[in-house]
Amino acid sequence: MFSLISCSAMAGVAEWVCCPGELNAPLYRALADCPAVHRWSVADDRSAAFFALGRVQATGRPVVVVAGSGSSAAAMTPAVIHAYYHRRPLVVLTMDSAGGCGGTGAPQCVEQEALFGMYAPTVELNLPCPVSDLPNLVEELGEGFPLHLHVRLDAAAEPPYSDFSAIEVNGPPPAPRFRGSLAEVAQMLRFRSMEGLVLVIGSLDPDEQEPALWLARTLRVPVLAEASSGLREELAGCLLHGGDEMLIQNPPRHVLRVGDVPTGAFWKALENLPQTSVCSLTRTGFSGLSRKSNVVEGELEQMMKALGDVPHVGDTERLLPQSRRMSNKMEELLLGYPESAEAMVRAFSHRACLADVICVGSATTMRLWNRFAQSQVNTPYLRDLHSTGADGVLSAFLGNAADASMACCLVGDLTLLRDINAAAIIPQLTPGLRIIAVLNNEGAAASLRDTAGDPEMERLLVQPQPFRMEEIARLWGAEYYAIHSDADLEVLDSLTSNGLVLLELIPDGSITH
Repeated sequence: MFSLISCSAMAGVAEWVCCPGELNAPLYRALADCPAVHRWSVADDRSAAFFALGRVQATGRPVVVVAGSGSSAAAMTPAVIHAYYHRRPLVVLTMDSAGGCGGTGAPQCVEQEALFGMYAPTVELNLPCPVSDLPNLVEELGEGFPLHLHVRLDAAAEPPYSDFSAIEVNGPPPAPRFRGSLAEVAQMLRFRSMEGLVLVIGSLDPDEQEPALWLARTLRVPVLAEASSGLREELAGCLLHGGDEMLIQNPPRHVLRVGDVPTGAFWKALENLPQTSVCSLTRTGFSGLSRKSNVVEGELEQMMKALGDVPHVGDTERLLPQSRRMSNKMEELLLGYPESAEAMVRAFSHRACLADVICVGSATTMRLWNRFAQSQVNTPYLRDLHSTGADGVLSAFLGNAADASMACCLVGDLTLLRDINAAAIIPQLTPGLRIIAVLNNEGAAASLRDTAGDPEMERLLVQPQPFRMEEIARLWGAEYYAIHSDADLEVLDSLTSNGLVLLELIPDGSITH
């Protein structure tokens, strides 16, 4: 075990998320003797993987999650897929006895090779062995993608004692290698951008925000920035309010994307807008489009340096005046319908913007936040946790918020029910105030109004809540508050600085978007 933990520490692994399992006992005994690493214990394998993913997002370091059994590792697949598309070094470790039992049908044993398919390659380890015989995890994790370690342990041959106190954790692996050519991007900015250019900013890590902000302020073009970029408020002066609808109706000639793949409607519409050229500068390397586009992959700060001088382009198509008119109309509607879902998200955002960490975790709530959340107070640490599905959102939120003194999460009702075990992690976290706001979306009925009058479609698509949110709060030992208007949110002003709070945002269902 010494060689495995030491090898992981050299690759920057400082945290292990441990799921109970009989085969894991030797590993946990070794981890318990190693003061250099932090150990979390999570009984639910699915929640454990998403919590570990949240820790990767929060720290920028690889995190190992240990499956409770061979079959339970399969429950970690959604987190591995999320880690793959967001390029996070999540490490899943599964253990077998030395002889192995794959293919035998033995209880709790499954085939481990290629368990996660294309999303995480399997590396086979036979322990005990010298550190020199282990794979180079620094190189393996340096690409930033998830990894599956399958360990076969000969417990009888394990040395009786090792000095685990001598293990030291190195810094995180270096940034992924630069791939692609910036020549096309540079030519577009210098020679074609006056034809009409829009900057689209997807999710950004904290260290990517400064170079993205420099680019936006230098270009001075209209910006479509997702809240998870952390720059939505900083760029309020050039932000396109209602930009998705505006750009779908009036597509720009050129789009420069920075950050992760955007989730908005305009980005999806680009699939059918071949007349709009698209260039992407991204850490993940994914284009997000099946059509032709130019993708440059690497560290954003390095790319900005390589671009050199960037011209001041400006709003050549006069999109910002139109955006301001739409913004004024939106403000009037929010004032006129204070009990709508849109106004409730706006009101909650005014309180949540004071938090150290904000997470949004469903397609509906992310769309509402991007469009209607406040834009006066900067929210640099805001994570979009839903982009590859609604699994494990609360666990990932708690992973992001493990050290926060105040953290807020906004989810839909079904998203919360899919991860109801997550609250069991809270006693292990640093004391702080954690607020989970759930938008009562009537089990998706509020966003599927076109099924009205078709009972079979409603039965298949609408999933009414089987539990009252107040009952879930009682199960969690959380404070519960039903929110029907902005005035009800004043209860947050009197909360203590420690504890779990569940808010149920209940909009007036008669008000449609």
